[in-house]
Parts: sequence; structure tokens; C-alpha cells
Amino acid sequence: MSDAFIPRHSSPEYSAPHHSPPSYPTYPTYPWQQPPAPPARPRTPSHPPLGHHSDLRLLRTAYRWQRRVATLTALGYFVLFLLLSAFAPSFMTATVSGGLTMGLLLGLLQLPVTCVAIAVYEYTARHGVDPIADRIRRQAEPDTGRGAAR
Repeated sequence: MSDAFIPRHSSPEYSAPHHSPPSYPTYPTYPWQQPPAPPARPRTPSHPPLGHHSDLRLLRTAYRWQRRVATLTALGYFVLFLLLSAFAPSFMTATVSGGLTMGLLLGLLQLPVTCVAIAVYEYTARHGVDPIADRIRRQAEPDTGRGAAR
């Protein structure tokens, strides 16, 4: 047999034609379709964003200290009460007056200590945290007004 009868596509140099997917026009297919809107240009604010503002960092710090003081006041007293109950039973069973023991007296004082922690939290909120939050809110109001007008 001769080589004339061997199909040409079986040779190693031959590869099938590679078809790319058809490209579609970018204009609207139908006359009633609106052309695509150009991408919106990002606006640059006239002042730095609030996330990097020093007042916002100040507010976070003040709020963090406020939470820590209030939490440590209430929980610290309770942990002290528990430690005294566990490791100083003779102190906790000592009689203060009549039938009132030191453990019962310290347990009853837990409620006033919690109320003091709440009062300290409210005081620091009014005098330390709220003025900073109000200042940030006033600075942010022009931005929210412009965003609503769009």
C-alpha cells in the first residue's frame, strides 16, 4: 500500500482548528434598550473619613475604659466575695451583730456595689463618652445630608 491513502489529519503535525467563541456587539440588540450607563466616578470627600479620625479613636478608648471600670467594679467585688467564701470561711462566719454574719453582710452589699457600678458607668458616659460622640455626630451630619440628596 502506498502512503497516498493515509489521511492527512493523522499526522502528528496536524491539529484541529481552534474556534474562539463569537464576540457579540456592545451596542444594544433591541432599539428600546437603553445603552449601558458609564461607571460612576467615586467622589472624594472634603475631609478625611471618620474611620481614621482622631475623635473616633478617642471615643473608642473612652468607651473601652468605661466598660472596664464598670465591669471590674461589679465583677471584682463578686470575685472577692467568692474568694473570701472559699479561702476564709472563719472570716465569713464571724458574727457582726446579732445573727448577721460577715458573709451575709458582704452578700447583701453586692446589690449596692452593682448600683454604684451602674452610676459610675452613667456618669462617665455623660461626662466622657457622650460629648465625644456628639462631636463626631455633628461632623458626620453634613455627609449624611449629602448622601440623602442623591
